Amino acid sequence: MADETIGIVGAGIVGLATAREIALRRPGTRVVVLEKEVEVAVHQTGHNSGVVHAGIYYAPGSLKADLCVRGVAILREYCQDRGLPYDEIGKLVVAVRQDELGRMENLYERARNNHVPELRRISQAEIKELEPHAGGIAALHSPRTAITDYPAIAREFAKDIEASGGEVRLGFPVTSITTVPGGIEVASGQQRVLVSRLILCAGLHSDAVAKLAQDKREPKIIPFRGEYMLLKPERTHLVRGLIYPVPDPRYPFLGVHFTPRVDGSVEVGPNAVLALAREGYKLGRVSVKDLAGLAAYPGSWRMAAQHWRTGIKEYRGSLSAKAFMKDAKSYVPGVGVADVVRGGAGVRAQALDPDGTLVDDFRIHQVGRITAVRNAPSPAATASMAIAEHIVGAVFGTPSAP
Repeated sequence: MADETIGIVGAGIVGLATAREIALRRPGTRVVVLEKEVEVAVHQTGHNSGVVHAGIYYAPGSLKADLCVRGVAILREYCQDRGLPYDEIGKLVVAVRQDELGRMENLYERARNNHVPELRRISQAEIKELEPHAGGIAALHSPRTAITDYPAIAREFAKDIEASGGEVRLGFPVTSITTVPGGIEVASGQQRVLVSRLILCAGLHSDAVAKLAQDKREPKIIPFRGEYMLLKPERTHLVRGLIYPVPDPRYPFLGVHFTPRVDGSVEVGPNAVLALAREGYKLGRVSVKDLAGLAAYPGSWRMAAQHWRTGIKEYRGSLSAKAFMKDAKSYVPGVGVADVVRGGAGVRAQALDPDGTLVDDFRIHQVGRITAVRNAPSPAATASMAIAEHIVGAVFGTPSAP
């Protein structure tokens, strides 16, 4: 309907991509994005590693797998059209021990099922041809894995929304969501916005905002801080492309890896430590409210019972650069504590079920005319434009773009 107004809560890359997709596919529909911060892409998008994932890791048939592979293609085209950075520097997923070779082979088969382009197994000698300073006994090489600038993409999405007649309203922290005659009223203090439908893309606050919309309690968002080291500028030549470990299948995290950035820097990380605040980018940031919410959720204690040993190991790396770099040295043996400085950190909004299971796939709920994105971790930035297609298809009952 031409007079329909669609609200999107959250101006991260998924919320902005969704608003843009609505504006493109439903001309005449008014779109308004509501964001609590004073600029877009402040949280997960703004702290993203910049990697465009090829689809190696995700279970075939999952939303992550399908939307990642689709998302890469349309994101690449968008960046090329807009002159945004998109550099296919390639990725190695490196096995450093014999007992990792079986997991690496399973990963290869999974990636083949996901139609990851040009992926191949390579030998130790071939690793050295691609990455002369890397360690490892075998690897998977994904030459089409790329790096980009996700905050720049998000800002471009915001321009597209406004150019189409939509609005990105900043400084609007949502305090209530109420179904009223004629639609849904979204409030921020005394400010009110009336919309026909509402889509929640609130990232680190997705469970709290979904609660305002009367969605179910679970999954709960558990914030995990990922901390990075930076190679000193004179040592960045040691890494040409992305160098990753073979991941532990028990966790949705990919382990400490080497990540060149579009600005020429090289990050080492991230680890994964439980943050003491949803926006706990620094070790000393503590939110009593967030901690109380964690303590009251049964899944938190069940997760801790299963994974406390790993948690202690990750915290050692957080407190000690030597411990942090211990694993990293396996992948680039010439890099040590003297070659790095402390870098930034991001916080991952990790959804957790009541039984203590870390939710792996994207999870999207519908409550009447409200759609809530409840779990959208990595590769959500890579898949953002495909996630937007999927959401718009679900909300309006129309097929996704081919």
